[in-house]
Amino acid sequence: MEKLAQKNPEKLIDLLQERRTFERMSVLLYDRVLSLIGASQEPQVQGMLDTMQAYRDEEAEHQAWLEEQIRGLGGDVNRETELSRLVTAEVRGIEHVILHEGAEAHHLFHALLAAELVDNAGWDLLVALAEEADDDEALDAFAMRQAEEEDHLEYLRQTISRYTESRVLGGKLQLPTEP
Repeated sequence: MEKLAQKNPEKLIDLLQERRTFERMSVLLYDRVLSLIGASQEPQVQGMLDTMQAYRDEEAEHQAWLEEQIRGLGGDVNRETELSRLVTAEVRGIEHVILHEGAEAHHLFHALLAAELVDNAGWDLLVALAEEADDDEALDAFAMRQAEEEDHLEYLRQTISRYTESRVLGGKLQLPTEP
């Protein structure tokens, strides 16, 4: 992260704080979805529990890692930044869908898909910045987390695709159980 922080460490901290805020919000979203999956009467939905728990745990690891990086750069993880405030506002709509009483399972997965699309874009940006700064250490760390996020995204894409096929074309719903 050394090379990446050379020119403007304050802006890098702001960007990392934005990612951290999003990861923290993702953990909360996954927690809510996990509680609803656990209470579901649909065996297929319950079959997704382990995968969704693993994704939630990866989001928590991303948050902890980002906090470590922010502190390492002299930043305060409890201080709101311009970008962290923006992310908080953006996530409110997704959060509203997930926290809405009576939300159907496919609505929850659709909202998580939207969150994962934004999450992936954030990690893509960090990877691109690390490449541009020729910071191999940061690139490796960002790319590893980006790959995990891509797995989340692909799984949720499959989930939404299968829900949509079942709803539009009819037939039995076959949700993915493994990524």
